Amino acid sequence: MTDVSTNGASSGSNGAGNGTDVLIDVRNVVKHFGSVIALAGVSMTVKRGQVLCLLGDNGAGKSTLIKTLAGVHKPTNGEFLVEGEHVDFDSPRDALDAGIATVYQDLAMIPLMSVTRNFFMGREPVRKLGPIRFINFDEADRVTREEMHRIGIDVRDPQQAVGTLSGGERQCVAIARAVYFGAKVLILDEPTSALGVAQTSMVLKYVDQVRSKGLGVIFITHNVRHAMAVGDRFTVLNRGKTLGNFAKDEITMDELQNLMAGGKELQQLSASLGGTV
Repeated sequence: MTDVSTNGASSGSNGAGNGTDVLIDVRNVVKHFGSVIALAGVSMTVKRGQVLCLLGDNGAGKSTLIKTLAGVHKPTNGEFLVEGEHVDFDSPRDALDAGIATVYQDLAMIPLMSVTRNFFMGREPVRKLGPIRFINFDEADRVTREEMHRIGIDVRDPQQAVGTLSGGERQCVAIARAVYFGAKVLILDEPTSALGVAQTSMVLKYVDQVRSKGLGVIFITHNVRHAMAVGDRFTVLNRGKTLGNFAKDEITMDELQNLMAGGKELQQLSASLGGTV
């Protein structure tokens, strides 16, 4: 296992921030909430067509980091570049305008509303009759059906309630929505945490499709198996710091698991419990 970038983004990405293929470059980002230090110097890069898996135990700083990237929080210090340009987001709208879309665990969906309405969420196509504007439901349904079909999901009736879809299908609706509306970078917050095996497979396959389109993906997960299945690079956080940045061929699943969960602590606990952990 070779730690290629524990003290800054520049050493872990073959010249991160200088190549046109770098979408996001995070350099020693710090975030304080009063006296609480949530992020104490996090660095990472995301390139086009790359899935970066962000791992860490509870309290490692993952949620604070993605909310900072998504424009919810402003960093206390550090640099954040999008396609080589320094950015300073004031709101999530600024992040969306820059092409950074976040799919949170709750998916921001209304279960009783149709698949189409959840897909567009206020951005439905319109048609005009004189000065009056109407939602063009035929066009909206057509786009929804086609976009879902592209990822292998047959939505026979786009007007059906989105709550009737499986968890994996709803995840794919949320991801497809972000891609359709122009995301360059997708931040996926624990997208497989509450899914079964078949639904997880569906989501991971779609993430692979997204990568093949040249988008960058930040995949937040606790599941090392899911990370290794889809990830190209891995950033591990611990107590608000970057513990390491690794390419897939630089770390094994066991090493990643131990690094994320605290190998020494687990070994000590296993020993104290007679090797049962």
